[in-house]
Amino acid sequence: MHDRTLRRVGAGGLCALALAGLLAGCSEESGSPAKPKYRVALVMKSLANEFFKTMEDGARAHEQKDPTRYQLIANGIKDERDVNKQIDIVDQMIAQRVNAIVIAPADSKALVPACKRAQEAGIVVVNIDNKFDDDTLMAKHAHIPFVGPDNRKGARLAGQCLAAKLHPGDKVAIVEGIPNAINGTMRKLGFEAAMAEAGAVIVDSQTGYWETDKAEKVVSAMVTKHPDLKAILCANDSMAIGAVAALKAAGKLGSVYVVGYDNISAIQNYILDGKVLCTVDQHAGEIAVEGIRYALDILSGHVAPDHKETLVDLVTLDDLKKAAAKESPTKP
Repeated sequence: MHDRTLRRVGAGGLCALALAGLLAGCSEESGSPAKPKYRVALVMKSLANEFFKTMEDGARAHEQKDPTRYQLIANGIKDERDVNKQIDIVDQMIAQRVNAIVIAPADSKALVPACKRAQEAGIVVVNIDNKFDDDTLMAKHAHIPFVGPDNRKGARLAGQCLAAKLHPGDKVAIVEGIPNAINGTMRKLGFEAAMAEAGAVIVDSQTGYWETDKAEKVVSAMVTKHPDLKAILCANDSMAIGAVAALKAAGKLGSVYVVGYDNISAIQNYILDGKVLCTVDQHAGEIAVEGIRYALDILSGHVAPDHKETLVDLVTLDDLKKAAAKESPTKP
């Protein structure tokens, strides 16, 4: 009797297991999405800047190609100077226990301690776009790989393009990026190198904090103080747009060259209209994707953390015309 009872229970248990397995199989076949293996946080600077919107769009397009590999969590700040908000975002990502943080820091020094905390929590951190300060990394005993462009090289390309239009002794000015941002510092150095090679004289250099309105005010003061300026080199395109507005208001549009950096879509019309001489494309969407790929490779154990340089390209009127011709070829 006892043996028969055990056999009945055993048989019933097997049936129950079989049914559970069948239901699980049906659930999988019904198309329930698989849970992403990793969660990757992309932490950017101001999303009001088209450059970072392009960066986010590129990252989201990459995520959709393989949604089972990782889930993207994209964050940014409203103001380029809101460093504390970006630190808060990093701390939130630590609390949420993401697997990786890919960050374009608003400040090359102030974000290092927060990212070091992330590493101590077992999170992979990859620095993109704006490089962390080497001395600050060393002081915090942090090794954070940088994936991004050589900003000095890019700015020098733009400066050399401008140099072809200048004569030795011509006066020029620089509108810098935000203080404590290494990418802004490197762009300034690139501009300075190209102007030195051309024999041009840099008579003024001030920060426009990466923003159009602030750059417009700075350039307005520059052209008043230096009415014989021949060119203004801006560390990003948003500030170049501000420079154009200031020159227009001063009646100097067309007599002073303007150089930008970033190749946001808005600047391309300015180049086509002859208001801006050139810009530099550092491929915002691709920078984010390269940073994410690198973080995933580190998580998978495929690579050891190290620096990786991405492309920069000069963009001129001729380049835009050639690109337009490729997109809309003339019909025979």
